[in-house]
Amino acid sequence: MPDSDRVHYSVSLMFENVALPPFQDILVLTKKSPHGKLGVISSLNYLQPEQFEVLEVEHEIVEALLINRRILKRLSAPKIIEILNEKVFPFVEKGEVVKVDFKVRISYENLYLKDVTPDGHPQPNHS
Repeated sequence: MPDSDRVHYSVSLMFENVALPPFQDILVLTKKSPHGKLGVISSLNYLQPEQFEVLEVEHEIVEALLINRRILKRLSAPKIIEILNEKVFPFVEKGEVVKVDFKVRISYENLYLKDVTPDGHPQPNHS
């Protein structure tokens, strides 16, 4: 068999660790999603019980949100829905399940520290 008639193969391979569930922050469930709202919720509760809150959404495409409870400790559900409605919902279609990375960072500026010297040490108690 001449070299030109030989079959050549090329293989590309990539792998990585996967955490279950494959999202950590928010999952957007649209109407007519292939797994169904109840199927996704029950699967998630099996994998990580009590870690996600289910929020029903009044929207023409989005049916529900699964939000990590740690996010809800930092930001209210109505505020999260407002942000997603503006930034995410316009880009989703019926039948999709969309993973959203949603990080909340809290910072404070100019905190007043009473009973502390200018160099940051506690002031002596003169009682």
